Amino acid sequence: MPRAAALNARACANVRYVSVVAELSRLLGEHAVLAGDAPGAGRYLHDETETRSISGEAEAVAMPATAEQAAELVAWCYEHDVPMTPRGGGTGFAGGAVPTESGVVVSLERLGGAARIEPEHWRAWVPAGATTADVRRRARENGLYYPPDPGSAESSMIGGNIATNAGGPHTFKYGVTGSWVTGLEVVLAPGELVSIGGVARKDVGGYDLKSLLVGSEGTLGIVTGAWLKLMPAPEAALPVVGFYPDTETGMAAMTAVLTCGIVPAAVEFLDAGALRASLGALTSVTRGLPVDVPSRTGFMLIAESDGGLREARAGQHELELAMEDSAVAVYAPTATADIAALWRWRDGVSGAVTSHRGGKLSEDIVVPAERLGEAVEFTVELGQRHGIEACSWGHAGDGNVHATFMIDRTDPVQVGRAEYAAEDLFKFAASVGGAITGEHGVGLVKNHQLALQWPERALALHEGIKQLLDPKGLLNPGKKLAR
Repeated sequence: MPRAAALNARACANVRYVSVVAELSRLLGEHAVLAGDAPGAGRYLHDETETRSISGEAEAVAMPATAEQAAELVAWCYEHDVPMTPRGGGTGFAGGAVPTESGVVVSLERLGGAARIEPEHWRAWVPAGATTADVRRRARENGLYYPPDPGSAESSMIGGNIATNAGGPHTFKYGVTGSWVTGLEVVLAPGELVSIGGVARKDVGGYDLKSLLVGSEGTLGIVTGAWLKLMPAPEAALPVVGFYPDTETGMAAMTAVLTCGIVPAAVEFLDAGALRASLGALTSVTRGLPVDVPSRTGFMLIAESDGGLREARAGQHELELAMEDSAVAVYAPTATADIAALWRWRDGVSGAVTSHRGGKLSEDIVVPAERLGEAVEFTVELGQRHGIEACSWGHAGDGNVHATFMIDRTDPVQVGRAEYAAEDLFKFAASVGGAITGEHGVGLVKNHQLALQWPERALALHEGIKQLLDPKGLLNPGKKLAR
């Protein structure tokens, strides 16, 4: 391009850049808009995408304080062909909140405030910017329970949880985020604020538009608030931990748990590699785990019984009986402090595995429960094949495997090997009737992988829905692409 033309193009870009910031400041107020290159804007240009160090750029970061402001923002952007990237707490692992086509980052953080709990009706109205942990705490204060518990609950936001249909350990019994949403307030293109569903728990009158938007990762609309179901809080939750010599005996124990006659609140697992990384070594150096790990342990299973105190105790006993066969040891804590320490340790597994070699690439594939052992062993085999250390842990009850490759994130060779291994993982999951993601979403990093598990007609429907609800392709462009 000739120098004069290049200078002219740059000048035009700068004019638009200034115009976007100025116009959004007029709509929302100067304090609610940051220029994309302003101090403090950088933290809005990435999420927690592991290892890949994915970062984007934006002309502006906009922080609407009300749903009406969010609608005005979307209307302006749609009229002026400005791409929008919705963002909750930025805790995602799939690049879903990274602005890939510049434009505007739409942060939900000012759409916050406390959830409005209605304890007599077991429900809450929750603004999109409320954190998951705060919703769970507020529910508990009113004797109620909101079960979804993603690992980033202290910083993840309800709007983001809904956008990704987030899960967690206790979704085995209680379901993912979408199971608890009865109504949505959402901004749809070209800038309309719409309510779908509401406080009623049953509604079968039309197409399930609410469920279509849940898990759409901001590509079909921007959630500004939601009605959530709650339930009476269980009086007690009592876990059982089983230590096994290898994956095969651990899988037999899991089968025993699932056929013992109770519905566990959670069924979690760690393989030998995840345990080594989390504990430093398979010794009594447990780093916060409130029990010594036997030296012969090659697989760990955690199951939990909850309900009324007597029910939880009886369930814990049944789980203990189911898990003790072939176990190296079984641990069934009853003290509140020990139980809290166990789950605190479990919540820290991801960080501990990351620190083992300075980085990791972890993919949340799903397989049928009966293929879980095969997935665990295949992950280790993949690591050996690609010359990197591998392990897995996750939600055993619903076959959700965090298949993980531990790498030095500064070494491009190791990063490349891990990415090739991840491609093999996706193919494996699809080949056994599973899915490429269980709770992290497709985002940017799993684009095109849906073609592994869906037929052509389903892929076309996926694309047609996007075209119908976002004809200009301005809502979180470049994300959740089927092929």
